[in-house]
Amino acid sequence: MAQAKATLANGCFWCTEAVFQQLKGVFQIISGFTGGKIKNPPYREVVMGRTGHAEAIQVDFDDDVISYKTILEVFFSTHDPTTLNRQGYDVGTQYRSAIFYHSEKQKNIAEELILDLNNKVFIDQPIVTEVTKATDFYIADEDHQNFYNNNSEFRYCQLIIDPKLNHIKENYAHLLK
Repeated sequence: MAQAKATLANGCFWCTEAVFQQLKGVFQIISGFTGGKIKNPPYREVVMGRTGHAEAIQVDFDDDVISYKTILEVFFSTHDPTTLNRQGYDVGTQYRSAIFYHSEKQKNIAEELILDLNNKVFIDQPIVTEVTKATDFYIADEDHQNFYNNNSEFRYCQLIIDPKLNHIKENYAHLLK
């Protein structure tokens, strides 16, 4: 097994976690916060935009089963990477689109993919996803972990997360567990 880690932010971490839990080769996902100014930020302060952190996930995966580039392709296809500090109704830097790379190789893959996507005819706005070196990652409270699986009846899950899951089922069926 070629164990690897990806740290991604693309809005609410509940959505991102639910998407990546579906993929072969992904064996752990932790929801949390990264990219901010203070240590051990409380959730309330993060969601109020006071700490500079992004809601993010850390994905542990087997690079022999699913590549980092494929992880990023799914990431880009399940949110709008062209809106600055916003995903749907979630607004603020805590909901920014960001890739926190763990190596120069990851940085290069992310930058090349963004360049490719920006050159595609179907994208009418430039991608604003930040590509930043990974720093400290702070794990969110237990009630934020495995959120969709524990709370799929919540209206938010049905309105926001279910369409993302349907998207990956339609477009990435070959990657699903």
